[in-house]
Amino acid sequence: MREVGEVLHTARSGRIILRLDQEIAAGTVLVDSKGRNAVKVLELMGPVSRPYASAIPGTSKFGVKGQKVFLSR
Repeated sequence: MREVGEVLHTARSGRIILRLDQEIAAGTVLVDSKGRNAVKVLELMGPVSRPYASAIPGTSKFGVKGQKVFLSR
């Protein structure tokens, strides 16, 4: 697993806003530190070098500010 970003906050819509360290494709599923599906990226915004992402949570417990997300290999 490779760390790719962290949770900034949960939007009113229920989506999770992430700050990423690199660009990833929309539709990518990211996992938490235990390897469980955490979020599915729906949309990328901002600069290519450090984009923001809007994602839907995979579990109801995911979305704590500062929580890390990883790209599963």
